[in-house]
Amino acid sequence: MSSAVRSLLIGLAILAPTFAAVDGVVTNGTTGQPQPDAIVSLVQPGQGGMQTLFSVKTDAQGKFKFDKEAPPGPILLQTLYQGVLYNQPVLPGSGSGMHVQVYDATNKPGIAKVTQHFIVLQPTATDITVSEGILYQGDPKLAYSDPVNGSFRFYLPPEANGKVQVTINSPGGMPIQRPAEKTKQANVYKIDYPIKPGETRFDLNYVVPATNPMTFSTKILHTEGSSDLVAPQGVTLKGDDIELAGTEPTTQASIYRIKSANFTVQVEGTGALTQAAAGASSGEDNGAPGIQEVKPRIYDRLYWILGMAFGVLALGSIVLYRSKPNPTA
Repeated sequence: MSSAVRSLLIGLAILAPTFAAVDGVVTNGTTGQPQPDAIVSLVQPGQGGMQTLFSVKTDAQGKFKFDKEAPPGPILLQTLYQGVLYNQPVLPGSGSGMHVQVYDATNKPGIAKVTQHFIVLQPTATDITVSEGILYQGDPKLAYSDPVNGSFRFYLPPEANGKVQVTINSPGGMPIQRPAEKTKQANVYKIDYPIKPGETRFDLNYVVPATNPMTFSTKILHTEGSSDLVAPQGVTLKGDDIELAGTEPTTQASIYRIKSANFTVQVEGTGALTQAAAGASSGEDNGAPGIQEVKPRIYDRLYWILGMAFGVLALGSIVLYRSKPNPTA
């Protein structure tokens, strides 16, 4: 269990010695109508995982009610609809009149789209630590879920030997980890996790051995959104399929635009993004701070996401700034 999860559970336990009866209504955000036959459960997280306390089905008006009093400790309200789980905490005094919103689920490709993809390379003399952050924008009225093919698929370089850590940050939820499953395609893995309305971020962390000369190769499977490479200060990337976009002013990390789905870059030098530098940058104004431009145009809505390799669970993807279109371009 991560320190963030443990801290939340301790905090909720202190705040919630007992709970009264819990009731409320489930609404379908796709139709705007009350949702009957959704399964609503009270669950209690603990060291051994989630324990289901009680479960009921919503009635024709989407209403639910638990007449039994829950035991002391942190409690979550978990709603299952069309194979997708929706969680929200039950805080002291908030158990009556709760509102839950669910959505129709679909496995139609293209419902959720990648808006940004960052690959952070942190090379040493012996290996390269790779951290990828993929931002998905869900459909505002639908949940995307494909248990068979995976809601999220990615390419893992064979040099990683199948070892990758996947952390998911969903809208309004806590960071969780999910296993990566092999597909029939070589070096392609899938994650069975629904993408709900709002923004969902998948963080990948893995290590590849250093070569002589040092290179890094991978493939980008999505066709939408922009993809960028990030290199710490002291590290230079070279290749025909990338171009230098600028330098992040706080960490002095170099940002490279990726121009091809299949690419190889030469890696010169060693370096790492420091947690202190990224932490300092997170307190800055994210409106439109300066950037040392190399090309005359900076893409609209370009997020610099750094620091994804910090910590075992890689919970620290930090949005450093957004740039605006250059009117002179």
